[in-house]
Amino acid sequence: MSKFKFHKLAAIVVLIVFAGWVATGAFSSVGSDAPSEEAKAAEQPKAEPAPIRAVKVVVPPRQAHARAIRISGLTEADKRAVLATRVGGVISELPVKQGDRVKTGDLVLMLDAEEKVSAVDNARQLLTQRQAEIDASERLAKTGNLPKLQLDTARSALAAAKSQLDAAEAELARNEVKAPFNGVIDRVAVELGSAIMQGGEVATILSLDPIVARGEISERDLGYLKIGDTAKVRLVSGDVVEGKVRYISRDASAATRTFRVEIAIANADGAIPAGMTAEITLQTAPTDAITLPRSVVTLSKDGDLGIRAVGPDGKVVFYPIDLIDDTQNGLVLAGIPADAQVIIAGQDLVKEGDEVKAVVADEPEIRKLVQDASGTQ
Repeated sequence: MSKFKFHKLAAIVVLIVFAGWVATGAFSSVGSDAPSEEAKAAEQPKAEPAPIRAVKVVVPPRQAHARAIRISGLTEADKRAVLATRVGGVISELPVKQGDRVKTGDLVLMLDAEEKVSAVDNARQLLTQRQAEIDASERLAKTGNLPKLQLDTARSALAAAKSQLDAAEAELARNEVKAPFNGVIDRVAVELGSAIMQGGEVATILSLDPIVARGEISERDLGYLKIGDTAKVRLVSGDVVEGKVRYISRDASAATRTFRVEIAIANADGAIPAGMTAEITLQTAPTDAITLPRSVVTLSKDGDLGIRAVGPDGKVVFYPIDLIDDTQNGLVLAGIPADAQVIIAGQDLVKEGDEVKAVVADEPEIRKLVQDASGTQ
């Protein structure tokens, strides 16, 4: 009985406490004691907008500039031939030596051929005799004192004598070695009086006018060249000569994917030797471009090479560039609109789409920019 009364008393106490809590009204603010996010944002002071960054800009002057393609190469002879004998024998004449200039048909070597010379002399005498006989036969035939059959026989004998002389002279010519073209004897491989076998090397002859500068261009640059384009060639000696593109290969090297290019250079005095290292600069058709210092060029967020400029709406835009040439005065670039305000200071502190204040660079700043580009002080 006492236990039941205790529980009943406890319940009454709890009821009284709960009634008192309800009477205070505190339950109405449950969940609202912590301020809402909107309230917090309203209570915090508003952030000031980021200031608009100022950048220096310039509208570069336009110019027509020929793309320069620079490649490494070397000089080589226009023609090169290794002269050889057609028969074996003993060298009886060797009228040339290394460094001699020869013309087409000049004798380079003669083998001993006494019996062949005699055969030519005999064939010439026989031809003279047969010519005299045919002349006499024709005179007799005109007067009717010689049958036509004998005249035909005399004509056949004359033709046979001519063929015999031609054969004798051809056999004698096989003992001679002559220059196939105008050039310079670069090497003589034999000595006077020595014996040589059929097909033996006699001398090397070079044609050095024109001299040829040879190089390889990439497949990317192939479309900019054509036969007849002007090219400048800087030799390892420091001399700079000018020539014309005379050949562009249409078959790429399987190993390097490059194409052979040949530049013909006038070399009448033979001053430029073959085998000299050369730097070839190929000039293409002029294109509309601007010149900017190297420091202006930057990278886009995608890693493309180009420049940043300020658009008509005052926001930063990015223009990819086409590098035409790298000169002492800076980089020559194409692909940039004519009215572009190129950012020359602060381009790495902004990104595409940023609103900026464009400040036109003054003359001293532009002059300094040009000096920095050319490396002068």
